[in-house]
Amino acid sequence: MRLPRLPLLLAFALLAACRAAGPQPDAPPPASPVMDTTIADAAPAATPFPEPGLGHERARADISPAAPPMPAATRAMATRVAPGRPPMYAPRPPPVSPPPRIDTERYQDREDNPVRRTADAPVSTFSIDVDTGSYSNVRRMLRQGRRPPADAVRTEEFLNYFRYGHRAPNSTEVPFAVTTELAPSPWHAGRHLLMVGLRGYEVPPDALPPANLVFLIDTSGSMNSPDKLPLLQQAFAQLVARLRPQDTVSLVAYAGSAGLVLPPTRGDRKGEILSALNGLQAAGSTHGEAGLQLAYATARQAFVAGGINRVILATDGDFNVGIVDRGALETYVADQRAGGIALSTLGFGSGNYHDAMAERLADAGNGHHAYIDTLQEAHKVLVDELSSTLLTIANDVKVQVEFDPARVAEYRLIGYENRVLEEADFANDRVDAGDIGAGHEVTALYEIVLAGSDGHWLAPRRYDPADTAGAVHRNGEIAQVALRYKRPGERRSRLLTTQILAQDARTRPSDALRFAAGVAAYADALRGGRHLGDWDWDDIRTAIASGRGDDPWGLRGELLGLVDLARSGIAPVATAQSPERGRP
Repeated sequence: MRLPRLPLLLAFALLAACRAAGPQPDAPPPASPVMDTTIADAAPAATPFPEPGLGHERARADISPAAPPMPAATRAMATRVAPGRPPMYAPRPPPVSPPPRIDTERYQDREDNPVRRTADAPVSTFSIDVDTGSYSNVRRMLRQGRRPPADAVRTEEFLNYFRYGHRAPNSTEVPFAVTTELAPSPWHAGRHLLMVGLRGYEVPPDALPPANLVFLIDTSGSMNSPDKLPLLQQAFAQLVARLRPQDTVSLVAYAGSAGLVLPPTRGDRKGEILSALNGLQAAGSTHGEAGLQLAYATARQAFVAGGINRVILATDGDFNVGIVDRGALETYVADQRAGGIALSTLGFGSGNYHDAMAERLADAGNGHHAYIDTLQEAHKVLVDELSSTLLTIANDVKVQVEFDPARVAEYRLIGYENRVLEEADFANDRVDAGDIGAGHEVTALYEIVLAGSDGHWLAPRRYDPADTAGAVHRNGEIAQVALRYKRPGERRSRLLTTQILAQDARTRPSDALRFAAGVAAYADALRGGRHLGDWDWDDIRTAIASGRGDDPWGLRGELLGLVDLARSGIAPVATAQSPERGRP
């Protein structure tokens, strides 16, 4: 029997429809009401590349490069969207710029010494200071186009950066000689400048006692800068070149911890010393306490009886691990000096330089502080002044000037603010003071008002107890300069005195005093210029130039250039009253 054709075709069509609607093993699952989409699942649209041939490279350059895959954390932030709408994604975070460099340099607050009425306070006492770090640090700032903070300027260190030709002692029986000069003040009529100069006896470098030196080098991350560790390595290499076979050198480095890089090594094994020095790298935090402890332990291990035993700390002063309190570190260093081991400090770098820490540690360690901003400064400190840097010839040197109230009405000490002592401290041998190295010069200036002159700072008193009658019996003395010092290893101080007579006053200052006055005025101008009277930058430059004298190393000529830098960067716009003269 033949089946009707039409019903048969309908049956086949129905069967095919049923199979299409059934589950298929290779078919994708049905779409859910809400689609979870990530950037990895989104297929980028095809971008046709140009055919090879002429213009291919130009066309390829016009094609935007494909974006790199987004991190998983960002893909997890993909937004769910309803079907039929384009997916939305979290935007890429903007690029993170490095934080701006913050200047964290630290300087000790200080105020200029006040004017003293001689009738109330006839005696002025201070510790000597042979540091020079403030001068070279300020030089660095001026060359960088920065105005130095006032507290970075220590006038005594500006003065003592230069030599003035003070008289040397006749023998080594007395470690230094005292020079004085009295002349009119160049910046204020009616006042005088009194210069007190000390000079220690010379010791040639070849005649120095055997030296036990420990280089304590900061290799923390803050030293990772061309003006820090790399300059430090070049600086110490100049000292290594001057070592003798009888000298020993050790190298201690500290960062997050301290380590002995080079045990005590003879000075003639320069290759080993330089290899250890040049292998240092900067990284980590600054565990200064651990470094000091290991350095002193190493110095004790190689101690030379009767020789030079000194730790030389090179750092930016940024201690941040272990003992970080400056007072506690000073106490620790002071305890160690009692064992015959001195500490000197060399400052490096900018941005985070801790001047106060470096200076005070050197003071506590019977050493001196210098700042190294150039290789030339390194040569000056570690080669030209090697004897004075390493060999101490007098400890705890104190100066006391007593003015006669009948002849001197008022005075002020220029600089030495953080070295001022109480009158009773002068004869107290337990009070620490500064030390003098072989060949060192120390210079101090007083500005004074003679009795009866017109240069008074202070208003006169109605009832003035000045002893005018007593002046006749003191042979014309204006003042007495007294000094106390100890020979190395001695416990009791020795006394020196010299008198300043009115008839010794000069009508015009010597070149040395004129130059010293210019240096002091330069420092005062950097601090605001409150003591300069009618002087301006032109007068300062003229005084320095006229007193320049012999300048074999060009240091005084360099100062003239620094005055010009300071004048251009610090002097305010000229006023109508002084259109061509810059005021400090």
